[in-house]
Amino acid sequence: MALRTVTVPALSAIPDLAHGFEQRAPGDGNETPEASRARVARALDGGGRLLLLKQVHGAAVVAAPWDRTPEADVSVATAPGWLLGIQTADCLPVLLVDPRRRHVGAAHAGWRGTAAGAAVRAVEALTARGSEPEDLVAALGPSIGPCCYEVGDEVRTAFGPSGAAFFRPGPNGRSHLDVRAANVRQLLDAGLRPEALHHVADCTRCRADRYHSYRRDGRAAGRMISFVGFVRA
Repeated sequence: MALRTVTVPALSAIPDLAHGFEQRAPGDGNETPEASRARVARALDGGGRLLLLKQVHGAAVVAAPWDRTPEADVSVATAPGWLLGIQTADCLPVLLVDPRRRHVGAAHAGWRGTAAGAAVRAVEALTARGSEPEDLVAALGPSIGPCCYEVGDEVRTAFGPSGAAFFRPGPNGRSHLDVRAANVRQLLDAGLRPEALHHVADCTRCRADRYHSYRRDGRAAGRMISFVGFVRA
């Protein structure tokens, strides 16, 4: 089955950069994560090796290359041929690119990762490797939107008083989280320029025709892979 992705023009314009936010293929049901990984890896074959993580909803960082599957939710690469992958089914994938130094980063930002500052850890890891925050370009992919992201009191507690702006009242008397807005605020506070933030702002739970969603489909939900990296010449 062919790979379907959505991209952002700002990243597509960067020479030798591969990126995309995977969409579910028509009629694929809730396929296994293994099938998705195999399809993405085949599509990227020749440009580099797809590197995935054992995501644990934290903010630990690993740098490419690596073997096996490290426990982490943030990754960076400073050489071509390493394509960073993030698997999601409602969480927010954040892709970062330094076009000048040809560095890339990726973060898996669900509510726990966002509360832990996963996207900020990606910026810090790139900065530690020579990037400047004002040079970074970010793409924030499809995720569950505030329309559907009902959360409990433990989530509000995790964000603390400074995170109150990212919650809104829901129709059932429970709070709804805007995880995208929270990550935008974190990236801006980390030094990225507002015009350098780009979005595929679809709600994964609403768009069953395009995306897998854990909130919608439960444990049977498939996963999408978002990826970024400079390809080998």
